Amino acid sequence: MTLGRRFIKQWDFQLMIWPAMLFILVFSYGPMWGVLLAFKEYNIFAPFSESPWVGTLQFRMFFESPEFWDIMRNTFCIALLKLAIGFPAPIILALLLNEVGGWFKRLVQTVTYIPHFMSWVVISGMAFSMLSVDQGTVNDVLLFLHIIKEPINWLSTPDYFWGILVSLNVWKEIGFGSIVYLAAIVGIDPALYEAASIDGASRFKQIFLITIPSIMPIMIIFLILGIGNTLNAGYEDILVLTKNMNNGIVMPVANVIDTYVYQMGVLNQRYSYATAAGVFKSVLSVTLLLIANGFARRFGKTSLW
Repeated sequence: MTLGRRFIKQWDFQLMIWPAMLFILVFSYGPMWGVLLAFKEYNIFAPFSESPWVGTLQFRMFFESPEFWDIMRNTFCIALLKLAIGFPAPIILALLLNEVGGWFKRLVQTVTYIPHFMSWVVISGMAFSMLSVDQGTVNDVLLFLHIIKEPINWLSTPDYFWGILVSLNVWKEIGFGSIVYLAAIVGIDPALYEAASIDGASRFKQIFLITIPSIMPIMIIFLILGIGNTLNAGYEDILVLTKNMNNGIVMPVANVIDTYVYQMGVLNQRYSYATAAGVFKSVLSVTLLLIANGFARRFGKTSLW
């Protein structure tokens, strides 16, 4: 069958896939020409073609900048904390929800799904209200329990910023992230549980002997994607929690690659320099993804390709 005949025969499938393909081509692959900015000294008042080539100068300036190591430390630490806590959290929630039923399960699912659809502006407003020095719920409770002697300015204390940021991220995504795992658990053959029950396995043992091994391929896929996404330590959440990077007290521990690119590119209008920092992050992310996928393919049966 020729390509044209196959296209006509599958016209309904083609109509579904081509809009998405065009969207990806236009908005994901089209802007990639902008990578050339990283190798030029771009001038906004001159045509792009007239901007002089500078080779790897922008990359060397980024690597030699005084903020480089602090930015890399913050990026990796925040991202690894999100991965270490945010990856198992939806799995644990899905396993717990699978053990209950009825109205309570539906209630928990609804309550945990809602934060995913909230914007970071709303969530940051809730965080500022609860963690406020004046009449903040957290300070009021801790003072009442005599755990602290005076209110703490949580969002302006560097020691607490990473914990607050990671906690808000986990709370926002734990419910929505559990949907895939719940769907995988529902697809497990009930006969496996019946056989294990006949053999005397408790519900706790069934989780470790049946449920977790059955959803392990999905867990590995999400872990690989999470490792590849390690350098995406956050952007919107950090911006709103630092009041658009105006909270100078916590910026030494809050500034990551994405916020640094925003600062250099949008605020300081150093477009080529910001592009170089962004390209460096993308290359490093792809490298981490390839390494994680290589380990998964070598030591297991599940990988992205």
